[in-house]
Amino acid sequence: MKLLVISDAPILSHISKKEAYAPYVKEMDLWLRHAGKVSFVCPTRYKRTLLTQPFQNQDFKVLPLRRLEFHNVIAALISLITIPYQTIVLWNAMRKADHIHLRCPGNLALLASMVQVTLPRKRKSVKYAGNFSPTASQPFSYRWQKRILSNTTLSKNIDLLVYGEWPNQSRNVKPFFTATYSEKDRKDFQKEFNEPLQFIFVGTLSVNKNPQSLMELVTELNHKGIRAQAHFYGDGPMMEELKVQSSEFQVEVSNVSSSESREQFQKDKTFYFYGNQPSDVVKRAYQNAHFSFLASQSEGWPKAVAESMWYGCIPISTPVSCVPWMLGVSGQNQIGSRGIIFKYVDQITRLIKELVDEKEKMATISHNAQRWSHEYTLEKFETEIIKLLQS
Repeated sequence: MKLLVISDAPILSHISKKEAYAPYVKEMDLWLRHAGKVSFVCPTRYKRTLLTQPFQNQDFKVLPLRRLEFHNVIAALISLITIPYQTIVLWNAMRKADHIHLRCPGNLALLASMVQVTLPRKRKSVKYAGNFSPTASQPFSYRWQKRILSNTTLSKNIDLLVYGEWPNQSRNVKPFFTATYSEKDRKDFQKEFNEPLQFIFVGTLSVNKNPQSLMELVTELNHKGIRAQAHFYGDGPMMEELKVQSSEFQVEVSNVSSSESREQFQKDKTFYFYGNQPSDVVKRAYQNAHFSFLASQSEGWPKAVAESMWYGCIPISTPVSCVPWMLGVSGQNQIGSRGIIFKYVDQITRLIKELVDEKEKMATISHNAQRWSHEYTLEKFETEIIKLLQS
């Protein structure tokens, strides 16, 4: 079978090996494992730093196309001039393929979503990695490709794979997921919810992720007499600012009874910054944490939430994308069967104070989160990919 993958994610050449963004490579390795001839249509240059790794299977063809960018006048003009050529390249590549796989959203993906309309008999699948919520505020290009791809009159013979379950969708829209861990990694992780409560943040330290909200939460908990600490894994533009801010927070230890334990707690830091760490280090951190925290403004499949749930962390997250579904939260409730919705620091502080007095409830939420996450393994993910390629 001839598989064609069209994506805005660049494939770069390094020491005679093809490589790309590490999480993307891990997923595409599974697709390549079950296809015959594979071709990618994508950019082959990227100006910013990217965490990359080589593909396991290097036997595939790359058809390079320029990134379509519209962030300034010159970039927009160049992109508009190249669109006719890119359209021809896309159409020719699609015509020769047995299965067309689009990776959305993105500008090249938008162009491809329009070109695929002219090939209704071709078998197609689309991985929409962004927020598919009908009420989400998104760029026009994102909304446009969602409409084209979910329109069964325009887009035929196509499976549109999205994160979460959404009401009133067309028949070609199918809930999907992403996996990180294998079935052999399954284990019953029991949490002892003793103080100091351990919070973990994993991801880019950027404005979009709002890591400072976790610092505010942990500081407020300590002020309320609940000992807590926060551990930050990841790097980003806010790293130095957060370190400075952490030294400014004054932590009260009003509920530490003995002078010895009070002195020991004051020696321990409240905020820890580790930068980017290998996956094994992060796994151990998840096992030691009680809560995970993600106050992101936008997500597709919040990987850090799903991974923390695997180890029994109680996730605290903003209600973006499919998060309420992941956490078992219904309606306007802020606490679900598998986690807590974050809106305000004061609100989360109050909920955690209530949970501290109900250790059994915390243990139940932790168990539910773990059981849900354990359903989404790499083996199940690969099985679903095989079904798509063989259908």
